[in-house]
Amino acid sequence: MQPVTLTSQRSRALEFGIYRDGDNNLNASQAEVLAQARSVSAADSSIQFTVEDTGSDGRRVISEKYTMQDGDTSTVNGGTVDDMADPRNLAQFVKRTLDNAEASGAKQTWVDLVDHGAGDGGGLEADSFQGIMPMPQIAAAIAEGVKLHAQEHPEDANRSIDGVVANQCLMSSMGFADALSRAGVKYLAASPETMLSPGVPSSVARDIAQHLDDPAAMAKSVVNDVMQTRYDTPIGGIGPAAAFDVLDLDTTKLRAAEDAIKTFNDDAAREARTSGATRAALRDDVAGVRGMVRFSDATPDMPWHSDRPAMAVYDAMVEDTRLDTTLRDDAAGASLAINALVLAHRESPHFAPFDGSSYRDAAGPTIHAPVTHKQIDPWAPKVSETDNAFYKAVDQAKFVGAIA
Repeated sequence: MQPVTLTSQRSRALEFGIYRDGDNNLNASQAEVLAQARSVSAADSSIQFTVEDTGSDGRRVISEKYTMQDGDTSTVNGGTVDDMADPRNLAQFVKRTLDNAEASGAKQTWVDLVDHGAGDGGGLEADSFQGIMPMPQIAAAIAEGVKLHAQEHPEDANRSIDGVVANQCLMSSMGFADALSRAGVKYLAASPETMLSPGVPSSVARDIAQHLDDPAAMAKSVVNDVMQTRYDTPIGGIGPAAAFDVLDLDTTKLRAAEDAIKTFNDDAAREARTSGATRAALRDDVAGVRGMVRFSDATPDMPWHSDRPAMAVYDAMVEDTRLDTTLRDDAAGASLAINALVLAHRESPHFAPFDGSSYRDAAGPTIHAPVTHKQIDPWAPKVSETDNAFYKAVDQAKFVGAIA
């Protein structure tokens, strides 16, 4: 697909890519994000959408590629069914979105990943639940797409993906934030918990376009938009998320958070191995923070019960007088460093669709913190929450091994 020709006399504010993998049970509901995008495009000429959509027309699975601008849709490019869970396909989509961003003169470029998600396990599910794209591969594919655009368009080599919207479950995590930061992405908008389809409304593109020079205002607007959205259902109007974050993926901030977490992990693991009382206290503190998947239909074997709000975990240790000053100070440092990543967030005190579960402690990203050996990676190797750069860089296995 060739880049679209710029038809406006002025540059657009935002190129917003929608990568929708709808070849599964979410196809019908998540298709709503495309109708939302069309409405945004008609109302705001400063935004252009690059779309790759794979879904079903009721008889067969089809893939389509097109753009939306000024309320109009470009000629649809269809044909063979694309494997949306293939990193090579995602890389080509990122390249095409950046190509279109250059042609439209966009000041920023974001991509919205729409499908099932599994936190640090990954997302962008292969059809019929045959597996998902591992989280590190998602980030690597984005980086590859940026590289492909730069190679073909050296005059625009400085353009990158400014932000990722994860319209998927559980993707506000330290692991995913770290991976995207390494790929050059600046912002992540995602939920730490499972989401209700169709999920993130495409109107967040307007929130971004209206605040290009004010990240804090952008983040607040995006979070407010998501958390105030209501979808009509047989049980009434429901929101798409129990909690939602916009994270700043500045590399200096990420490295500071990783250093603080590693310091805590190393000290805590050492003390836990020499003191049964310390081990018991640390285990109590972690177990006292509920993991994600806080609804009654969740089965015990779901790995994401160990995805716990990171700041809540460290804050519990700060308050635990059974721990010595070193560990409590380490925990405080980790909590503060993670908090620095959070541009905006909102949590539901009683999320009705999830049995009224409270998410007051779900401010910011999660961290994989099992308290039993079976919780460490129960679906590996098909889904692994530990095979990623963040988990290894912060010595999380050392801490988990000491308390689980």
